Amino acid sequence: MSLPALQNPVWHRLAGGALPRMRTQNLGVQLMTKRLERSADSTAAKAAEIHAFFAKWERVLQSEIQQLATL
Repeated sequence: MSLPALQNPVWHRLAGGALPRMRTQNLGVQLMTKRLERSADSTAAKAAEIHAFFAKWERVLQSEIQQLATL
């Protein structure tokens, strides 16, 4: 499965609070989730950061990418 484009609404849903519902064993995703929960950044900035993280680590986050359609 390929990574959705930055303009896809899934990134804003994740940035708006759906990211903690993702089931993951990846420590990087877990740490990013906790940091973004505490962040005062805008939803758009968080969405861009989440997308960039997933784009960088796409090869090891296939399980998490498959969940994007359900979050």
